[in-house]
Amino acid sequence: MFGPSMIIDEVKKARVKTIDLGQRAYEEVWDFQKEMQSKRMAGEIDDLLILVEHDPVYTLGKNADVNHLLQNRDRSVEVFNVERGGDITFHGPGQLVGYPILDLVNYKKSVNWYMRSLEQLTIEVLGEFGISAKRVKGLTGVWVGDKKIAAQGVRLTRWVTMHGFSINVNTDLSYYDGIIPCGIFNYGVTSMEDLLGSTQKIRKVRTLVIDKFNQIFLGN
Repeated sequence: MFGPSMIIDEVKKARVKTIDLGQRAYEEVWDFQKEMQSKRMAGEIDDLLILVEHDPVYTLGKNADVNHLLQNRDRSVEVFNVERGGDITFHGPGQLVGYPILDLVNYKKSVNWYMRSLEQLTIEVLGEFGISAKRVKGLTGVWVGDKKIAAQGVRLTRWVTMHGFSINVNTDLSYYDGIIPCGIFNYGVTSMEDLLGSTQKIRKVRTLVIDKFNQIFLGN
């Protein structure tokens, strides 16, 4: 589906390749993830990090409450029910989404460790921009004050991961008016652009995500 020219980074000391898909429709990347997860389980490929921006889309995790998809939403935005954990979220242009395809047998067989590692990745990336981000006890994702800036939801099959994390870089936050993000009523949503007061270079964010990913998961 996606040619080898899309591979933009392969660290010699690491097993992980990074594929940048640019901006793509959600469904085709979802299908690509499932294909890559199956190949990873079969041992046909090594670990992989997929990076992408999506066309506007709402996705509901397997535990989502459909009532969190509000009636006043933009009806032109597609909606998908997917197999990841978590509730409802938005993906769209200006938001960097990462889909690691990792065999956790080679790292640590712990969902909690994996989720906290993804949070740490985002916290460190944001820190490079002077943004002080944090975890909130009992909630998943990364927060600045009382606003969420990064969401997470994963699916593991035989310890091989799919789905992943998203960071609001230059995201149009008005799309969140159509949902109750992650099913959480008492917190808002923010972006790097909103916090820093100017449009950010998503390529720089992408490069830092790749660097931090390799540092956190592979120690280099």
